[in-house]
Amino acid sequence: MPTPPASAATQTRSWWQRRVTDPLLGLLRQGLTPHQLALTVVLGSACGVVPVLGLTTLTATFAALRLRLNVAATLLIAHLWSPVQLLLVIPLLRQGALLWGDRAPELTLDKLRYLLANDWLAALHLLWQAMLGALLLWAGACLVMGPVVYFVLRPLLVKAMRNKNSGQTGAG
Repeated sequence: MPTPPASAATQTRSWWQRRVTDPLLGLLRQGLTPHQLALTVVLGSACGVVPVLGLTTLTATFAALRLRLNVAATLLIAHLWSPVQLLLVIPLLRQGALLWGDRAPELTLDKLRYLLANDWLAALHLLWQAMLGALLLWAGACLVMGPVVYFVLRPLLVKAMRNKNSGQTGAG
């Protein structure tokens, strides 16, 4: 059975609108308050750039469940940050290794290759220190940026939802 042709309105919608804007607007229609939506954006963003690959889904799901937020919205926002996470992992690991001062050697690809070939326990120790330092830097950045983003975003969402509600009552 052939599918009916798509209307002109759906054909002109961009990838960004179909994949990002429409799902986020759909979340707005699911009854989230501006507080919950702003908190979802902040937590999803923070969990999306965690400097340990593989922890994004776990941390975002746990945070959303613990705070009774929309898990799907939190995961959507967290995974939209995946390209940024990949860009930040190596610099955060390098800075994390430097955070320990003289006790940890500098993390370079050559040093890591040498250690993996000759002394894999030293390589694990170096990566462990780098990862702990990276997590510490990430947590510090989230503690600073999270409240800033929340308090900037919340009034904007209140205004957007007020405009959306006034537009619906005027049309009805």
